[in-house]
Amino acid sequence: MSEQAKTAPPAPVRKEPERADAAAWLAVAAGTLGALMATLDISIVNSSLPTIQGEIGASGTEGTWIATGYLVAEIVIIPLCGWLERVFGLRTFLLVAAALFTAFSVMCGMSTSLGMMIVGRVGQGITGGAMIPTAQTIIATRLPRHQQAIGTAMFGATAILGPVIGPLIGGWLTEHLSWHYAFFLNIPICAGLMVLLLVGLPYEKPRMQQLAEADWAGIVGLACFLGGLTVVLEEGQREQWFSSSLIVWLSLLSLSGFVLMMIGQMTAKRPVIRLKLLLSRQFGSVVVMGTMIGMVVYGTSYVIPQFLATVSGYNSIQSGEIVALSGVPSLLMMPLIPILFRKFDIRVAVGFGLSVLAISAYMETDLTALSSGAEFIPSQLMRGLGTIFAMMFLSQAAIQSVSREFAADASGLFNAARNMGGSLALAGVAVVQDQRLWFHQRRLEETLNANRGGVQDYVAAQAHALGGVPQALQSLNGTIQMQALTMTYIDLFWILAVGICCVIPLVLFLRPLDRHAAPQAGH
Repeated sequence: MSEQAKTAPPAPVRKEPERADAAAWLAVAAGTLGALMATLDISIVNSSLPTIQGEIGASGTEGTWIATGYLVAEIVIIPLCGWLERVFGLRTFLLVAAALFTAFSVMCGMSTSLGMMIVGRVGQGITGGAMIPTAQTIIATRLPRHQQAIGTAMFGATAILGPVIGPLIGGWLTEHLSWHYAFFLNIPICAGLMVLLLVGLPYEKPRMQQLAEADWAGIVGLACFLGGLTVVLEEGQREQWFSSSLIVWLSLLSLSGFVLMMIGQMTAKRPVIRLKLLLSRQFGSVVVMGTMIGMVVYGTSYVIPQFLATVSGYNSIQSGEIVALSGVPSLLMMPLIPILFRKFDIRVAVGFGLSVLAISAYMETDLTALSSGAEFIPSQLMRGLGTIFAMMFLSQAAIQSVSREFAADASGLFNAARNMGGSLALAGVAVVQDQRLWFHQRRLEETLNANRGGVQDYVAAQAHALGGVPQALQSLNGTIQMQALTMTYIDLFWILAVGICCVIPLVLFLRPLDRHAAPQAGH
């Protein structure tokens, strides 16, 4: 035997990559369907809210809790899902969540009072929110790493499509059937979901002893912190912030919850959610960018219908159709996502996606009071393209940034951050609309000197056409308000564009995705 043969190391045995079986793919399909249903129900009532308020006897301010209650409950439950999975087992936890989600959906559909509706929506948010991070957990634990890109594409497409098609579906059901069907729609979907869960996920024995060992300070603190913060963000502007005792008490509740959560992080043997993951350069950057994308997705799905309804005179279905356009690229590109994962560096892909999002927001800064839905078509398609590039790669990075042991924690943090971005966007929209609308109205009024000949000629012409000076002045005031409102919406799109540009440099902290790594052992 030659000397080279004696000293050469033995050739490594190359193991064929493991492939997921049919049951694993059924589990992924179940997780994806559950996530779609949960994200869809966030916005499905937006377009039918005035009709619902009228039928259950709620005022405009009270009716906002129909949407807010769901979002608050969802944000609270999402980070707790990892712990609940460990206690009850993934299949049992999801089956219970799906069954209760169906029951709460029926309660909402049969509601005859505001209280009954809010209880149903909060229940929907708690049980529906459980299905969002668990979808990513299924992908991380049931699929080998080299096939996770396919599962991530399925999940990401639903996370993007849900909020944008919700208003369209809700508006169509309200116009052609009844708003009740926006909730009853969940019954057959949940039935199919439960069948997929029973077939696709194995039974795990509950570990009830973890209830006694749980990080209860962290659990209570997390619920108080996120719940209080979300309500403050949602209702702060309407309640005039800290001039309201409700906002003051909720702020104190949120602060106390944060302190309790930090105590749990420092003292618990196994914290309910590992905030230390945020200290990772990779994962922390993913969370910050995910928050910004949440602001874009939820913010634009709220602002654009508002503009089209108040400025362009569109109805709920017409507005929903324009918002849903951003979902078209997701549908077209979903089959290509696994190929894109292999071909594109994550920094290039996320940077490209965020840049396209910034450009799409910038395109909407030249709106006028005469703009129609057609003005939004190019920007909405670009927004959909940018969102799918940024969100898909960030979703994949979120579950690859940590070991499988912490996949549920990472998924909970990432999805909670995205939804919190939505709350920040809605709170920001309320503040900007209130302050900038007043500012633009005053500035426009300052330019209209009553002694100027042009102003006098305009008022005289309008008085002749409308039958009097009071009517002419009222018409002028309406024109000022419409122009000020249009300028306010332009400000909102400017803020979005600048905000996106601010987070683009974070792509430099991302590491390339592990495209060909062997599957890690499950837990």
